[in-house]
Amino acid sequence: MRFIEIKHLAPEHLPCAVELDRLCFGGIWAIEGYRRELDSPNSDLLGLWTRETEDCESAQNGAGTHHPPPLQNQAGTGASPLQIPPTLIGIGCLWAILEEAHIIMLAIHPSFQRQGLGQALLLALLKSARDRQLERSTLEVRDSNLAAVSLYKKFGFKEAGRRKRYYEDTGEDALVMWRSGLEKPEFQEYLAVEKREMCDRLYEKKWHLAIDSFEL
Repeated sequence: MRFIEIKHLAPEHLPCAVELDRLCFGGIWAIEGYRRELDSPNSDLLGLWTRETEDCESAQNGAGTHHPPPLQNQAGTGASPLQIPPTLIGIGCLWAILEEAHIIMLAIHPSFQRQGLGQALLLALLKSARDRQLERSTLEVRDSNLAAVSLYKKFGFKEAGRRKRYYEDTGEDALVMWRSGLEKPEFQEYLAVEKREMCDRLYEKKWHLAIDSFEL
């Protein structure tokens, strides 16, 4: 069974974050950059991990096709699950600037894209912004990254402008996108609805959100 878990990064996670950064972005930050984010009270640095379990009998037989029941139901069921070490496959970061959450990073390992995991990480970032009682969120995205633009629009972001030749590697423009109303009561309801729909989408892709991964 495949689980995902979203939580804040810790110092021991930084080497994996740097490797994922290199894979997704070509190496934006070195480990010192990530350490600064951890040390900053105005930064939320989140990771998305995948964790798999399989029952001992299947592992010993090499079958790999029989999945155990969910972890919370394992007590008294016989064979205990084998824990496969979790793998960091997503990173997200926001800066809290006055009343604004500036999302500066959102990345999913290329092998795990188009499975709803980016939506899960974005939802967690917006929850962090709401927990900080911020009023709005902003970000920049390549105008050619249609999948990312579509994701942000789905979550209520609107195009607010354009930064010419923002990306040095290609000279490409960046779209500036905004999402307001994070401090309003209805945003809390919106997050709850999105979380339920997200869990349904993940389940269709054979993913399960770990219990208490993030509570709304």
